[in-house]
Amino acid sequence: MDFLSLSGLILSVLLGWFWLNSISILEIARNAAKQTCANAKVQFLDDTVAGVSLKLSRDKLGRRVLRRTYRFEFSETGNTRIEGQVVMSGNTVESVTMDPYLMLE
Repeated sequence: MDFLSLSGLILSVLLGWFWLNSISILEIARNAAKQTCANAKVQFLDDTVAGVSLKLSRDKLGRRVLRRTYRFEFSETGNTRIEGQVVMSGNTVESVTMDPYLMLE
């Protein structure tokens, strides 16, 4: 096996790992957003989150991790669409924020 073939194989494996890892992190972010909406008694719209940012950063222990930011939409009345964000540091939820909304009783 020559160097070019080996490099291609290693690159393919790394891309495959990154893709599978990204799907796993996306599911964790989706569940965090869904749980936050349920706790706030608002409707989690479209049952999905969308990636908006991917950066290399350091976690609390100083290790380099990928920091991913996802956005989602929710509604308090069903007539509006309000944005929220989930920030993931590695495979850990760093924060979930929601734009201000009208609280209904």
